[in-house]
Amino acid sequence: MKKIVVTCLFLLPILFILPLQGLAEDKKDDLTSEEIFNERMALYKKAEAHSHIPWYYYAAVDSYERGLRQARKDRPKEDGFIAIYIPQQKWVGELNPNEEDKYALSISFFDGFGRDGNGDGLADINNDEDILFSFAEHLTKFGSNEEDIRIGLWDYYQRDKAVELITGHAKVYKKFNTLDLREKSFIVPLHFNYSYKSTFGDARGWGGRRIHEGTDIFADHGTPVKSTTYGVVELKGWNKYGGWRIGIRDKDNVYHYYAHLSRFEDGIDRGAIVEPGTVIGYVGSTGYGKPGTSGKFPPHLHYGVYRDNGIIEWSFDPYPQLRQLEQKERKKKRG
Repeated sequence: MKKIVVTCLFLLPILFILPLQGLAEDKKDDLTSEEIFNERMALYKKAEAHSHIPWYYYAAVDSYERGLRQARKDRPKEDGFIAIYIPQQKWVGELNPNEEDKYALSISFFDGFGRDGNGDGLADINNDEDILFSFAEHLTKFGSNEEDIRIGLWDYYQRDKAVELITGHAKVYKKFNTLDLREKSFIVPLHFNYSYKSTFGDARGWGGRRIHEGTDIFADHGTPVKSTTYGVVELKGWNKYGGWRIGIRDKDNVYHYYAHLSRFEDGIDRGAIVEPGTVIGYVGSTGYGKPGTSGKFPPHLHYGVYRDNGIIEWSFDPYPQLRQLEQKERKKKRG
């Protein structure tokens, strides 16, 4: 009889916890994008109230981590609203013999990363509040000003590029004061003459044998070039292959590369924040030589996209997205 009572006492919490987790996942599936953004913002704001670190830093870390999940096969898609990934052993503590430990006290005893964010005594790696609270606790160890936050981020990721991307994302969220940054723009105005086709992977010979890492949009010299996304200007200047070029990093960690420009738009400098449709420069034929070289090929824009997975970056074909953006913009113009 005693064994039956003990077994029932052990199973009761599981019976109550598991259905609630299932309901949380079902709830997310039934929500609109706007409702999901509201849920996330509420979590970021709670972390801000606790740590005095602005909400947009938590949004930036979350975006960075969501981008990593999209780029890597060794990380599953997040079940909850928060995408921050923390390895199980790091969560419970390296010396913790119980890799599935959820008790805040024992996790703390083993110096684990996990913390109780909602006051239920558990530090659950699958609970959004606990995940975000734990990350907030890590950052607050270093302080709450911008430089302190950068140090805290570096301590966690041990990667300069991660710190650069996250602080860039934070600037974008701060400027636009919203999580809804889904809008995109086609790369040139529709009323200008232009043409393009899929050329990703084609052979290139100038400067040594290599493949074409992008799509060429042929257009008249001086045609405006627009940012396709929200982001931060990460790079601007001359490249012997790309001529005058600009690189913009979006909130999904994707790097957008615009090359062979005739000139840049005024005010588009490194660190500038742009939005879809912002004119960043003008079509030209620069490149394949020393700074200022122009005219070695017909005027066109080279557009490349590169995904960061937390370790390296690689190029992928931008053509399908360009076609989608063009069609969407034409449909919108027709009303």
